Order: sequence, then C-alpha cells, then structure tokens
Amino acid sequence: MNKFNKIKAFTLSEIIVVLILTSIVVALAFSVLSLVQKHMRSIEENLKEHTIINKLEVSLSLDFNRFSKINYNDMEQELRFYNEIDTIQYQFNSDYIVKELDTFKIQLQNKKLYFEGEPKQNGNIDAIKLTISNNNSNKFIFVYKQNDATSFIE
Repeated sequence: MNKFNKIKAFTLSEIIVVLILTSIVVALAFSVLSLVQKHMRSIEENLKEHTIINKLEVSLSLDFNRFSKINYNDMEQELRFYNEIDTIQYQFNSDYIVKELDTFKIQLQNKKLYFEGEPKQNGNIDAIKLTISNNNSNKFIFVYKQNDATSFIE
C-alpha cells in the first residue's frame, strides 16, 4: 500500500458554505410559500363573498319576476313575495338575510325600496337597492320588475 494516496473529498469549509447556501434557499422558498398561501386565502374569501352576493341577486331577481305582488313591512324588516299559489319571505338583518331555509351572510349597510320609481318605506314595491359593505368597499344589488295591472290593485 502506498502511504501517499490522497482521497479526493471536499473540505470542511466547502461543505459549510454549501449548507449555508442551501439553508438560505430553503428559507426563501418557505417565505414565498407563505406569501402564496396568504394570497390564495384572500382570493378564496373574495370568491366566497362574491358567490354569496351573486346568489342573493339571482334569488331576488327570480322572485321579483315570478311573483305578482311584493310587499315590504318595515316594522318586521320583512320582504314578502306572494301570488295566488305561493308566498316567500325575506327577513333582513344587518349581518344576514334569511329566505326560508337559505341564509345569506352579508353585511347589509343600506336598503332602499321603490314603487314606480318613487322611494317607499312600507307597502307594495317593485324595486329594491341593497348596499352591501365588505372589507373596504361597497357593492350594490339593484333588482326590479315590470308592473302589471295587479300591482296597482290593493
């Protein structure tokens, strides 16, 4: 055996430099992953909020056009749709709106009711404008129906 055979290997300082660089890269990867997860959560929350608002708007639009009479009771904060066959009601609260078995979890900031273009507080209506407050902005839902002769008969 030859005493002077050198084994080719890395020095301790080279291995330490590689470990330090690897730990920096891993730390950067985890910080980027954390940022991406935060953005994904905020996108998911926005989508959920928009979905709830769209569901409420679609539900109101369908009911406005399906029923011949729409009446609002300010004392009970209740919007009632009715015709000869069926009745549906919406119960308004500041944090949610309830329609039978559905609950729309939205923060209602303002509600305006109209009949023939004139603002109303109570009674028969043909349009509603809801102002919904979320994070730092307001969104609006405006739903109306075309009146027929039955709307004018009390």
